[in-house]
Amino acid sequence: MSAIGQFNSGTSNFPVVFFDGVCGLCSHSVNWLLARDPEHRLRFAPLQGATAAAMISSDLRDRLDTLVFVRNGTTYIRTAAVSRILMALGGRWQMVGAMLWLIPFPVRDLGYRLVSRFRYRMFGKHDACRLPTPAERAVFLD
Repeated sequence: MSAIGQFNSGTSNFPVVFFDGVCGLCSHSVNWLLARDPEHRLRFAPLQGATAAAMISSDLRDRLDTLVFVRNGTTYIRTAAVSRILMALGGRWQMVGAMLWLIPFPVRDLGYRLVSRFRYRMFGKHDACRLPTPAERAVFLD
């Protein structure tokens, strides 16, 4: 499943990465993306925040086990989101994202679901959502 829905919100003209704000792996992933997005193509918001409430369905917000990516009104989850995020970064990451997309959906998502199931045990869980540094505030929506 590549896309799971549409939204009609003017909240952001940029692609938005929604992540579990208390997940250690998700926080590391956001840091990784920030380091590879010097042109600030992406925006970030926790699934627990007001931006997520305005832009994505409650069933996705309640399922904190998935990364959600919204671009041009289309919502992607799990590995579809990862692939589209990498493509949005451009450069060599665009090619990596396209190669990930070529892996059959059930195989891609099986690996994602396994990591997702054990992510708190492997990477920890924070008491509160990740707060952006002053330099990052422009790309965080909540």
